[in-house]
Amino acid sequence: MDNETETIRRILQETGDTWAVVGLSTNRSRAAYGVAEVLQRFGKRVVPVHPKAEPVHGEQGYASLADIPFPVDVVDVFVNSELAGGVADEAVAVEAKAVWFQLGVVDEEAYERTRAAGLEMIMDRCPAIEIPRLG
Repeated sequence: MDNETETIRRILQETGDTWAVVGLSTNRSRAAYGVAEVLQRFGKRVVPVHPKAEPVHGEQGYASLADIPFPVDVVDVFVNSELAGGVADEAVAVEAKAVWFQLGVVDEEAYERTRAAGLEMIMDRCPAIEIPRLG
């Protein structure tokens, strides 16, 4: 198993079940909405993080990671690459265990900072695609 595949497996199966999904709103046409449903079916608690802080999939929303009043295991990032590095830094600040940048979200410097801070990190991948590959 290559290193990235092993990291994906660890994040999905061992890192924890509370996932903050940054960019998740009630907009059903956005990828975050469907991916959050897949994560819930896989047994994850999905916490919406969006400026509107609206409830999604039965979970209270929060305007930022810092507003979440309980520990978060994984931060799943659905914002554009220009904003993703700031979200990764926030994930480090709230002591998340891992950061997951969705398909098309790439920031090599944020990847290096996040890994240097001791967090697991995956970039430019989708958990909804990776979950079925776990077998």
